[in-house]
Amino acid sequence: MKTPHKDKLMAALANPKAKADEDVLKEALKNYEFWIKSTQTLSTKGKDRIKEMVALLNQYKDLVEVELIAQKGSAFLKRQRGQLKLDSSIMEEFLIHLLHPDILINLPDFELGTGPQTAFMSLSFRPSSVQNLDEKPVIVIKNKNQDFTIGRPIYYQFSSEENFTAAKTTKGKIFLAALAAECKVNLDKTMFQECAGTATRLKQGCPVSKYYVLVEYLDMEPEDVRLTDIDNVFLLRKAKRLPPAKRNDYNEVKAQHKNFPISDEVVTNFTIEIQHFINAVWYDPDEALKRGSFI
Repeated sequence: MKTPHKDKLMAALANPKAKADEDVLKEALKNYEFWIKSTQTLSTKGKDRIKEMVALLNQYKDLVEVELIAQKGSAFLKRQRGQLKLDSSIMEEFLIHLLHPDILINLPDFELGTGPQTAFMSLSFRPSSVQNLDEKPVIVIKNKNQDFTIGRPIYYQFSSEENFTAAKTTKGKIFLAALAAECKVNLDKTMFQECAGTATRLKQGCPVSKYYVLVEYLDMEPEDVRLTDIDNVFLLRKAKRLPPAKRNDYNEVKAQHKNFPISDEVVTNFTIEIQHFINAVWYDPDEALKRGSFI
């Protein structure tokens, strides 16, 4: 199982610029281990399990983001927390634990690829000349890093010869994200437009795929996602972003976390979307005449 948040903590500990925050980061790492162990040993199922998982998530995020970074962190850590992904990676790792048989049914009997992945967007051929058509095919793959995915690696080979000789064969691997989600601490207009563009490009490579955005604090007016290829934006805290003057104020940050915790209702709704997607038949042309429509 991937551990994107732990990886970010370890990277921060190895960063010489964060030397002054070594004790803060070690304390975060200690509590990370407790959070993950507590999540993995839950015995509940379904919505009850999600509710308990979100309670543990809020407890950990409050400790790391408020009591450690906001209160004890250096100016470097507070300024670079976004670049270091110490905040958003918590949600990335949490989502991986939602793919659990005590939460989702009808999971396949093979191992799904999940967590952060470099997801496939498009594939094209780029021969340099007519003479090059008889050589090893030149393949151009466009990918995009995604914070959370459900999918599988796909292996391919193309050749200009029927027997696939090594000299004239190109091989490779892509990760096909049937479902992808972007995790944002804050979402503004520019970020939303970027997510909309990513959704379109991912669906060009896999038209049946789903694309979501999960955001803690909204820094824009809500928009109608039906005008984009984004399937939905989930507002985890149902809260607006703090004004600039209050964002580094410990008391303001603490109060916002207390007043607007991550909602288990919102997480449950996102999980329901995943369940519908798992249960669905994505494409079956043989059913068209029964339905009376192509899709």
